[in-house]
This record gives sequence, structure tokens and C-alpha cells, in this order.
Amino acid sequence: MNLQPIFWGGLIAGTLDICAAFMTAWLRAGIGPVRLLQFVASGLLGPAAAQGGAKTAVLGLALHFLIATIWTIVFYLASRKWLFLIERPVMFGLLYGIAVYTFMNFVVLPLSLVARRPITALGTTIGLLTIMFCIGLPIALVVRRFSR
Repeated sequence: MNLQPIFWGGLIAGTLDICAAFMTAWLRAGIGPVRLLQFVASGLLGPAAAQGGAKTAVLGLALHFLIATIWTIVFYLASRKWLFLIERPVMFGLLYGIAVYTFMNFVVLPLSLVARRPITALGTTIGLLTIMFCIGLPIALVVRRFSR
């Protein structure tokens, strides 16, 4: 297994996604990076993550990059079997983003300790587009780049 696409895919997608999340949280609700990262950590720790200070923020950041790397591994392994994923990386990267969004929101988050939030059309649209363009697309492009 080539670890370069996994490393770079996880790093690039994780960075793009967390930067988009920081910007969106601040613009929509005035939430800063530490609080957002504590929210990520709350998936594992529950509401107590909000009182954990920098430690839970660092945990949230580590979890975020772990998740981005796992999604990279999944795409990488799938692309070894189904070459069409890297033959058309833009289309399949964006579709992969939809699949990631769906799995995260309907499987992972309900199983986590994250406090439930109301679902809105704007929030869903922003979240879906962010995952498509900051997770799915970069992962597909990175895996393609290292598959030549």
C-alpha cells in the first residue's frame, strides 16, 4: 500500500475542511476555533468537552484529521479495485463527498455523543458542499495524483 496518497489526502482534505468549518462557524454563529474543536471532541467525550479547554480542542483536531485520513484510506482502497474512481476524479470525488456527508450525518453522528442540533436547509447545504469540495474532491485528486 502506498502511504503517500493517504498521508497527503488526509492532510489536505482535513486542512481544507477544518478551515471551512472555522470560517462557517464564525460567520454563522460567532463560534471560534477552540469551541468548534471542542464540539468535534464532544463526539467522543460528550458535553464535558466544552469544559476541557485546550486539551479537548487538541483532541478534537486530532479526531478531525483521523477521520479525514480514514476517509482517504477508504477511497484509496476502493480505487485499487474500481479504477474508474481515479479515471474521473472530479465527478467521483464530488459523489464521494455526498457519500461521506450521508454516512457521517446518518451513521457516525447519531452514534456519537454530539449534542443534537436542528437540521436546517442552509446548514445542510453548507455542510454538503463543504464535504463535497473539501473532503471528497481533494481526496480523489490526491489519490489520482499518486496513482499514475
